[in-house]
Amino acid sequence: MENDSSNPASRAPAALAALWTQCGLDARALDRAALTGAARGFASSFAAADVVQASVGAAALAATEIGALRTPGLPAQTVGIDAQHAAFESSGFFTLDGQVPQLWAPISGLYACGAAVGEPGWVRIHANFDHHRDGALALLGLPAGSETPRAAVEQALQHWRAQDFEARAAGQGLPVAASRSHAAWQALGQDAVVAAQPLVALERMGDAPPRKLPGLDAQQRPLAGIRVLDLTRILAGPVAGRTLAAYGADVMLVNSPSLPNIEAIADTSRGKRSVHLDLNDGEGRQALEALASQAHVFMQAYRPGALQARGFGAERLAQLRPGLVVAELCAYGWQGPWAGRRGFDSIVQTASGINVDEAQAREPGNPLAKPRVLPMQALDYGAGFLLAFGVQAALLRQAAEGGSWRVRVTLAGVAHWLRSLGRVAQPDWDAARPDITPYLETLDSGFGRLQAVRHCAQFSRTPVAWDHPSMPPGSQPPRW
Repeated sequence: MENDSSNPASRAPAALAALWTQCGLDARALDRAALTGAARGFASSFAAADVVQASVGAAALAATEIGALRTPGLPAQTVGIDAQHAAFESSGFFTLDGQVPQLWAPISGLYACGAAVGEPGWVRIHANFDHHRDGALALLGLPAGSETPRAAVEQALQHWRAQDFEARAAGQGLPVAASRSHAAWQALGQDAVVAAQPLVALERMGDAPPRKLPGLDAQQRPLAGIRVLDLTRILAGPVAGRTLAAYGADVMLVNSPSLPNIEAIADTSRGKRSVHLDLNDGEGRQALEALASQAHVFMQAYRPGALQARGFGAERLAQLRPGLVVAELCAYGWQGPWAGRRGFDSIVQTASGINVDEAQAREPGNPLAKPRVLPMQALDYGAGFLLAFGVQAALLRQAAEGGSWRVRVTLAGVAHWLRSLGRVAQPDWDAARPDITPYLETLDSGFGRLQAVRHCAQFSRTPVAWDHPSMPPGSQPPRW
């Protein structure tokens, strides 16, 4: 059931506590976390702000546990997460040289469809990459390229049932979702598969001795000296890497020279070194092996099986570097009828019934209400913070128990978790969003003058910081 919580103010702390203990961590640490405030101007019938606040709270608190392990003579740090700040960070706002970049391609978004075949519905297309855009256009019988107008897509979709277009697109590896109710999503079977998995899955993959982390000075951030290979793209994975960098990790973002990126890389690359490696080339694979053999963490968010086909599956990585933490993220999971489908935050929201429920909460009694998105990218940012938390939980387990570890998080799992926290009875839909300026920082970057939201975790002794400015892919050499 989706009953309203009897005590909405307790959602985020309770969610953090459940998540923390589910991952086998010491519950006494929870006394050192303060989740405070409210996220005004981010109205939703779902507890979206609580999800991101609890997720980043888990990541930050895990960092203090690692810091305490590395500074045995000092008291463990406390951590605070303000809900308003967490919501602004999860909005993804940034500017370059004073301009807000165009984050959505012209034909990305929600479309009415099916009118000409008597089955009206809605479908969402994610077309921020040219090959996804051109694949969707080809499916509609339209010319490839950015010159095809949105109106042509609107007209073509009148002749498609939403679920037929979704199925055909999925067969071609395109990120498209038909808007459906939650009951319809449950009927497909993937939700049950997701529900059977932990939100943050920790798996010991093999034996390895515990790896002692070197000690820290009092003012060093908790993850200083921990090497993280970040083979992730778009938002959720890069947010995980950025979060670990904020806590002191040495994060190396690895991009392919043949794959495109999105404008948000300027924001999500804060604190990282940025290199190019071509894994279709023997030299590139050898270079990645060399980097992985000296890393503590290997994060990837490619479609299931993609890196394994190039020789970098989790089990082989653990053989290459015993004691390694391998973190994996995908849209819908590794099992079930939708396993391996491409998906992004907006696509998973649409497919899983979140957009329908949000619209009906905003316009009760209107069955034709246009599907409505969450007020922030709660699935992407929640998943990113949770992946960072899972990495650190695995590092703590490795230091105590030994072993090589795999961490898994899915966007669909975050959607299921969001729904499980209950619905908000009376969202303040008309509340104004406060000024974002106090939450911003302005930095030099390789993309231009970057203004973006500061990381929202507040530590009692070691403030978050960036060791490297965000730089375009390939700006640094691939070596530690």
